[in-house]
Amino acid sequence: KLRRNEQLTPQDLAELERMFLDEGVAVSDDLDRIRTEEGGLGLFIRSLVGMDRAAAKAALSKFIDGRSANQIEFIEMIIEHLTERGAIDPSQLYEAPFTDIDQGGLNGVFSIEEARQIAQTLDAIRTRAAA
Repeated sequence: KLRRNEQLTPQDLAELERMFLDEGVAVSDDLDRIRTEEGGLGLFIRSLVGMDRAAAKAALSKFIDGRSANQIEFIEMIIEHLTERGAIDPSQLYEAPFTDIDQGGLNGVFSIEEARQIAQTLDAIRTRAAA
């Protein structure tokens, strides 16, 4: 579910926690720290395994077709980031390497409304892993 950008349930997270504890991968204090510092076990695991490229591309597909070369390159960079790291904070879209395409980052490449929609899509991707 994590790699395919499918919604995790509280039961999924409870099972992951149980597996971590039973296998000795973590202790309760580790899980508490992951909840606090990493945004939860789902996001932590996805940060390790990344996201399936097809799932990342599907989530952002409406921002690819019929776009300019800069817009497509920008979305491809987001997809690459999601594939490697599993999530991205929209604020990162205003930093390098995204500002290499346009100094304004997301708002320099997309309209304000499209930028808002992209940020919402990225927040939804993060939320699916957090349950």
